[in-house]
Amino acid sequence: MRTRTHRLTLRPLSLADTAEMAKINADPVVMAHFPAPMTHSRTAAFLERVETHWEANGFGLCALEIHETGAFIGFTGLTIPPYQTPASPCTEIGWRLAASAWGKGYAVEAAQACLEWGFEALGLLEIVSFTSTTNTRSSALMQRLGMRHDPSDDFDHPMLSPDSPLLRHVLYRMSAAQWRLT
Repeated sequence: MRTRTHRLTLRPLSLADTAEMAKINADPVVMAHFPAPMTHSRTAAFLERVETHWEANGFGLCALEIHETGAFIGFTGLTIPPYQTPASPCTEIGWRLAASAWGKGYAVEAAQACLEWGFEALGLLEIVSFTSTTNTRSSALMQRLGMRHDPSDDFDHPMLSPDSPLLRHVLYRMSAAQWRLT
């Protein structure tokens, strides 16, 4: 996928984005709802997995660049989680933006483009998103996108330790039919 929204270019996130993505992943503010900030080498390993996901599935996470400046501000995209959730098997929409890009509507703009891509081009029947219960900014974004939350879907993230303050996650869903009504 390579597309343009009103203000952004979305293209496949790749290993070539390591330096810029490593800056974002090293920011403790951005990574507050993850177990820890990521090192440069962990970011590179993450981006290798992103490229593998693209190759295996024909979709994945997309780099976000601002048209006006060419600035790389993070990613938004669709992935298949490699672990079980209450929605498994599923396709998740996710995002991670530089703190300097927060509050400007970029995440909503990019996520709407990815939902359209998922439902229209990929023919997905449902897209989910989830985050730690502490991440109220991401939960609010899910709600702005029109995703629906059922507390019975909330779960303990299987990749986190039982004593992690981030363990409990909320799960939001959107069906293709719901998307067409938004």
